[in-house]
Amino acid sequence: MGRDVDERKKRAALRKLRKAAALAEQGLGPPLSDWEKQFLEEVEERIETYGSAFADPLKGSDGEALSSLQQMKLKEIDKKARGKARSGFGAKKKKPGGFNKRPPPRVRQLDDDLEEDTPPPEAEKPVRGTPKLVRASDLKPAPPKDTSAKPAEAPVPQSDPPKRPAFRVIEGGKQGE
Repeated sequence: MGRDVDERKKRAALRKLRKAAALAEQGLGPPLSDWEKQFLEEVEERIETYGSAFADPLKGSDGEALSSLQQMKLKEIDKKARGKARSGFGAKKKKPGGFNKRPPPRVRQLDDDLEEDTPPPEAEKPVRGTPKLVRASDLKPAPPKDTSAKPAEAPVPQSDPPKRPAFRVIEGGKQGE
């Protein structure tokens, strides 16, 4: 069972397929591979039989005879048959603009900064023991910092740390239900 495809689009797709096959036979470009010949034949056969060369509606528009990838491959085969196909990975032309017009990046040589005469200074690392769990109240207070570099200020008297707020029960609140 075929899909509903517009007859004009069906004829146009068949005409493009047959034209690409005829151009390939003329030999203007490189010969088509076995896969490309088989592709042209099978797609033509499916269009004639079912009206469309693909069944999944996600692969192309509803009224089209060829899927989007089949159309792209047909264009490549047509270009190859005319002798205008690109030849491999490096045949893409670079477009002017973008990163192409930028100068190459400046690279710093790391060897230039090193001096071989002086050995690197080795700083002694403090030796640390295994961590232990200690109460905060058992810790010694940190020694006061040297404030001689600061301008003369009146010392701030240290007061006792604030106490924890006490728990209070407010009478007359929500009654038990």
